[in-house]
Amino acid sequence: MLFSLDSGVPVFPSEDIETDAERTVCFTGHRENSVLPYRGDPIYSGITLRTVQLMLFRYIDMAVENGYRSFISGLAEGTDLWAAKYILGKKRCDSSIRLIGVMPYLRHSERFSPRYREFLADVERGADMLLTTSTDPLVVYGKSRSGENTSPDLYKVRNYFMVDNASAVISYFNEGSFKSGTYQTLNYAVRQGRKIRRFGLDEVYGVIDECGPDIEGIKRKLVFMENVFELPY
Repeated sequence: MLFSLDSGVPVFPSEDIETDAERTVCFTGHRENSVLPYRGDPIYSGITLRTVQLMLFRYIDMAVENGYRSFISGLAEGTDLWAAKYILGKKRCDSSIRLIGVMPYLRHSERFSPRYREFLADVERGADMLLTTSTDPLVVYGKSRSGENTSPDLYKVRNYFMVDNASAVISYFNEGSFKSGTYQTLNYAVRQGRKIRRFGLDEVYGVIDECGPDIEGIKRKLVFMENVFELPY
């Protein structure tokens, strides 16, 4: 039996997943450092980050409104953990909602900041199931070298696993980020015919253009967004 190094929660092999893929959404998205402030001005850093998060949360609400009940998070810094934390809150109001956390390998959080490691531990303790796509407790990410227990494919395997076990993907993706793991995941999801619902900084800046740096105005604007899960592929 494996246990999380952050929360102590049992971690199961990914093949133990139990979910209905047709009613399951997975997440892929950038980390916090990808959230460039509105107008390039650091004074807008906070409002830009919060708008990204609120748009992500609105997409989750839309998915729930359309019958999705299981959500898979890759437990990475940024989008994955923001989404997972929000779902924990929704679970308190709706016991049919499930959160499944999938780590690429047991030591994946070693490079997280202390703040995100605490964030991760809270999410893991609230998840319905915690899985890993690599059961080797010593393996780490990196190019394979003789005598070293490394693999360059750990994140790719995790990302593909999430897509394979979901019918839809919610993503925070910025155009031009073609070398990112998010792009790799979205590209795979397209090839697999998954429903993809994504937004990026262009959409975020558009909301701030319309509402100004007024968080309550932004919240009201997002509430009335058209439900993207009701639109064709």
